Amino acid sequence: MENVIIIGTGCAGYTSAIYTARANLNPLMLTGTQPGGQLTTTTEVENFPGFPEGIMGPELMMNMQKQAEKFGTRIEFAQVEGVTKTPAGHFEVKVADKVLEAKTVIVSTGAAPRHMGIEGEEKLIGHGLTSCATCDGAFYRDVPVCVIGGGDSACEEASFLTRFASKVYLIHRRDELRASKIMADRALANEKIEPVWNSTVTDYLTDDAGEMRAVKLKSTVDGSESELEVACVFVAIGHVPNSAFLGDLVDKDENGYILQIPGKTATKTEGLFAAGDVADHVYRQAITAAGQGCAAALEAERYLADSE
Repeated sequence: MENVIIIGTGCAGYTSAIYTARANLNPLMLTGTQPGGQLTTTTEVENFPGFPEGIMGPELMMNMQKQAEKFGTRIEFAQVEGVTKTPAGHFEVKVADKVLEAKTVIVSTGAAPRHMGIEGEEKLIGHGLTSCATCDGAFYRDVPVCVIGGGDSACEEASFLTRFASKVYLIHRRDELRASKIMADRALANEKIEPVWNSTVTDYLTDDAGEMRAVKLKSTVDGSESELEVACVFVAIGHVPNSAFLGDLVDKDENGYILQIPGKTATKTEGLFAAGDVADHVYRQAITAAGQGCAAALEAERYLADSE
């Protein structure tokens, strides 16, 4: 019987692991399919306190992992298929080949990139459609590409892609970006980035080999349609929280984000806590995820103490 199982890594998971390990709770962390979370797919992180020169996302996650392990966190590479609470009051966490038992569970599974929902979209992933510029940008040197979105992530993706692409079209459905001012200004000041305002992508057009050759655009102003030739499309329109595996153990909002008890990371199920982007649809920052990871660990520790 584990004292605490932490599902998912990233800033929230690693922070909760550091705190619960230092409290001698001997936490077990289950990584999921993307160890380190979303920051492993980013480049330089400039807004995480303590790094005045910035730090690369993967390096930050590796440092957090080392710190968690230093204090005794055990990390297992496993994908959780489901969680249930038994009549006895503990949790059963189902992974591929076994069921783990725990007194408390901290869910820090984050969120997955949202796609456009265009027919045939899944088949194009890896063939000119992606959600990760740092993963795939280098494959598209000296060719035009586009980024769909208008937030911080879209601006960051577009700016990064200017290192490789001949031209980066930033497609947004409105006439101004919703990104923070510093991110928007940086993107729009780059001569290789061209905004495509008041437009949505309605279809992906491929060549004879099934690779991306263009997108079909529709104006949000007058409904007119056009084609834009690009070799790759980078989708940056938000994320879907990874919460489906919890079933009815938690309440969720209309977008799938876990609802926490106000002012806490606790959920409607006693002993089950949620931290980071799986529950945060407002801030979604590395530092706020870390803060929630800390809070979840402290709440879990107090829950265990009160249960003895």
